Amino acid sequence: MALENKKILIVGNSAKEQALASVFARYEFVEKIYMAPGNAASQDFCELVDIRPDQPSELLNFVMENDIDMTICTNEKAIKADIVSLFQTNNQLIFGPSAESALPAISKSTGKRLFYRLRIPTPKFGIFEKQQMAVDYLKKSDYPVVIRTDESTEGADRQVCNTIQTASLFVEDLYVSGAEKIILEDFVQGHEFILYIITDGYHFLPLTSCANYKFMEDGNGGILTPGMGSYCPDYKLSYEMQDRILAEVAAPILENLASREIPYLGILGIEGVLTSPDSYTILELKPFLANHDCQAVLNLVNENLYTLFEACAVGSFADDYETLDISSNSSVSCVLSSGKIKDDVITGLDLADDIDINHFNTQRNKYFEYLTSGGRSLVLTKTSSTLSRARELLYENIDVINFRGKKYRKDICKSSD
Repeated sequence: MALENKKILIVGNSAKEQALASVFARYEFVEKIYMAPGNAASQDFCELVDIRPDQPSELLNFVMENDIDMTICTNEKAIKADIVSLFQTNNQLIFGPSAESALPAISKSTGKRLFYRLRIPTPKFGIFEKQQMAVDYLKKSDYPVVIRTDESTEGADRQVCNTIQTASLFVEDLYVSGAEKIILEDFVQGHEFILYIITDGYHFLPLTSCANYKFMEDGNGGILTPGMGSYCPDYKLSYEMQDRILAEVAAPILENLASREIPYLGILGIEGVLTSPDSYTILELKPFLANHDCQAVLNLVNENLYTLFEACAVGSFADDYETLDISSNSSVSCVLSSGKIKDDVITGLDLADDIDINHFNTQRNKYFEYLTSGGRSLVLTKTSSTLSRARELLYENIDVINFRGKKYRKDICKSSD
């Protein structure tokens, strides 16, 4: 049956949602794309809906009133509000995990406990709800140590500390700012990666792997961020290692969730570190593609995303897909940050040539110019036949885009990396 006149709702408002919408906008059978609440940069190909992601009942009403064919939920607040279960109960097609199945990916402490139960290798960790107990743990820790909140935010929610003094101060800052639970874990040296899979909760297939750059400065210096760039596929993650992680990490996690009758539906990211060519440790899970690598991954997926997501949502994935058509091309992405500077005009966007530009949460002024949002503002992605060519073209385009406080990593996919 031919696809035609499809209406899609994407729930979220950041770079990954814009990247997803840009792919669907290329399909002739898509009549309209809505995004709730969306961002200013998505208005060129989406109609923005003024409903917050954590208002699933209002979103359900909108979907039913507007005859939406498929909803795609990539936003953690919406997932946590269990939009998926509500939509499924009301017979609305939705691609995304339920709140309960996604808990190991949203709550890092839940994920860590799951790794421990399933004997998945992960750094030594402690979970704390009281500041004094966390400080006592720090006194006995080896350094450096990673400190982070239980759930991800776009703010300063994580840090690598080299001394007990800096660690104790950061722990205090987190509790003062309202953190209810924090995680302390040993810092692991090695090559950081994310391996993505797509699943209906029972059958799963790999999408691709990404080399993950999370530190702000070149050479993995500066503060720890949710992500400053990536390249994919990650050539350092061998096929043999990928198969091991699928068998030793992805399969046990999905089997555990399915056995508890909370199968995971959607895209799951497995973030880890290669500690040597033949050993790994797993840091955390992601409930969708990360903002900094979403476009990079989607550019390599040659499948029709609508039929792919639909197959997962209706339970025909195992019958319809034995393998996925993944391009042999390569993608490189880089995040441009403005630090603490907000509302500065971004220039040069019109000069960028044949490159994907996704916005985190920039705003437009009355002159229709984009303004920095503070912190991560843009992610640029280039896909080409080789990594080296993609990298070269990416950085050429970065040079033409400017704003005050512009910061970015210059060593993504460097040959010596």
